[in-house]
Amino acid sequence: MEGLSTRLIHHPYRAPDGFDAAPVAVHKASTVFFPNVAALRTRRWQDKSGYTYGLHGTPTTFTLEERLATLEGARHCVLAPSGLAAIALVDLALLRAGDEVLIPDHAYGPNLALAQHELAGWGITHRIYDPMDPADLAASIGERTRLVWLEAAGSVTLEFPDVPALVEVVRRANAGRTRPIVTALDDTWGAGVAYQPFDWGVDVTMQALTKYASGGADVLMGAVCTRDEALHHALLMTHMRLGLGVGANDAEAVLRGLPSLELRYRAQDERCRTLAQWLARQPRVARVLHPALPGSPGHEHWRRLARGAAALLTVVFEPDVAPQRVDAFCDALRLFRLGYSWAGPVSLCMPYDIPAMRQRPWPHAPRVVRLAIGLEDVEDLRQDLAQAWRKLG
Repeated sequence: MEGLSTRLIHHPYRAPDGFDAAPVAVHKASTVFFPNVAALRTRRWQDKSGYTYGLHGTPTTFTLEERLATLEGARHCVLAPSGLAAIALVDLALLRAGDEVLIPDHAYGPNLALAQHELAGWGITHRIYDPMDPADLAASIGERTRLVWLEAAGSVTLEFPDVPALVEVVRRANAGRTRPIVTALDDTWGAGVAYQPFDWGVDVTMQALTKYASGGADVLMGAVCTRDEALHHALLMTHMRLGLGVGANDAEAVLRGLPSLELRYRAQDERCRTLAQWLARQPRVARVLHPALPGSPGHEHWRRLARGAAALLTVVFEPDVAPQRVDAFCDALRLFRLGYSWAGPVSLCMPYDIPAMRQRPWPHAPRVVRLAIGLEDVEDLRQDLAQAWRKLG
């Protein structure tokens, strides 16, 4: 008789097929078994027709990728360990030494930092353009431009650009090029709910699934989607060579969050608009940046292009409000917690110094406060803001 350990490891029992339930099963594996050598040599993971190694996909991660592709209106999706890893995947798959990437001035800060450091060290240059001015993008495109990043709405200051117009600029610039410029949109704010970016002609999207897709403030993950087969293949091969895997339990958490994604998005959007309108009427406020507010940069583009406005707003204070007062306001908040990220159940507050983040002049007081609205009662949040407002003096 075989030893106990052998009998436990090689136990003959197999659960019957046919089990069905709402949650997707969690498959954890590094090694994947093959029934024979022929299967070892012919099985393909690239088209999701089979499994070869845990890093290249399991039923759990394949299911998540397919659902995310549906969410984005794409055909293909690959997962990454974070939103920033998804940005890096796009850069590394599509850029070579001697190429140039264009980044909007309101982009997520680590996107620019990656270009300033790692990409620059590999001989890839970058240029900043004004996302609110398609003519500036047209003037920024050069012979070596190979990738244009887009973001709607912009990070922290929430400008909403005319994305179709920016894509059209790139389409015209591609005429006659043997290696066309690719457009890549950071869709974390839109989350696949506020708009369908591929309808605008975008080539690639990425999302930080850390935000809306998971919804629990407990997962780090990103995704890159496309409709283009050749682009997907380039992304997938770079993904493989970089070894960008995600944990099965994290994939399960995102799968669990997806069914409530639209409900949470709409609920947080509604709370955010209520508070944005209230804050815009408060003393010491120069303006509130939120795409659904008239007067916020790109509001008309948002009205024409989007069906939602997410959970973020940014307060710009009057010039005579000292930075120390702004910090005191943040410290006085009780329900709003100080912390990075957003789209979880807890409302968050974060002060930013915009001139330190931008390449172009910022015409307002430097210190702003971005609020991420969670799922608390909106009146409780308003009262918390009101009691903290007294700290502004």
